[in-house]
Amino acid sequence: MRFAPLYPLFYRILQPSFPKCLWSGKNTEPAIALTFDDGPHAEYTPQLLKVLDRYGIVASFFWLGVCVERSPSVAKALYERGHWIGLHGYEHRSFPRLSLTQLRESLEKNQAAIAHACELDLEQVKTQIRDVRPPNGFFTPKILRHLHQWNYRPVMWSVVVEDWWRPGVSVVVDRVLRQVQNGSHIVLHDGWHGGEDVAAIAEELIPELLRAGYHFVTIDRLWHSSSSLYSE
Repeated sequence: MRFAPLYPLFYRILQPSFPKCLWSGKNTEPAIALTFDDGPHAEYTPQLLKVLDRYGIVASFFWLGVCVERSPSVAKALYERGHWIGLHGYEHRSFPRLSLTQLRESLEKNQAAIAHACELDLEQVKTQIRDVRPPNGFFTPKILRHLHQWNYRPVMWSVVVEDWWRPGVSVVVDRVLRQVQNGSHIVLHDGWHGGEDVAAIAEELIPELLRAGYHFVTIDRLWHSSSSLYSE
């Protein structure tokens, strides 16, 4: 079932109920975050990176550990370009369906895969790469409490356009442009589901957002700009 028209409603209901997640930045600044889930992908992510390079855009990526292991050179190239990296779990499994032990192991395997692919010290990765976006946005209050206890930062979204269904490039771009506003946190996908179109979407979307006066920041910048709203 597709819920694209309902996501703005979900956001308005959930955001005030779970203030310790990062949902968006300040609505007083034209700074927005462009984020990508489910990668890296051997074909789709390099295509996307060419577009980001062309426009000088720094984005944020929430990686699956298993995909990092499949495409380590892509992961390393992305990291070396200065894009912000977050965690999406080792595999794309709903967090509420995992035990707390399984969830923690999944995130730690996620970090270990990144450390190996990017040739980083694992302890450095555990300290610096700790933003977590739950697959499908599913979580419970108990999960959020434990993510904070384990020193992770839960990250959600404010603009979700169901690009993984591949409704068409123009449809995805139109959905983003209809919803975007100051501080928006946009979710797209560069993995197996939706990644086929991600470079074309970015090629069309980025100039439109730049013409509208927005500038792009990373998830880390959103955390800092929202320090008065969110608690780490």
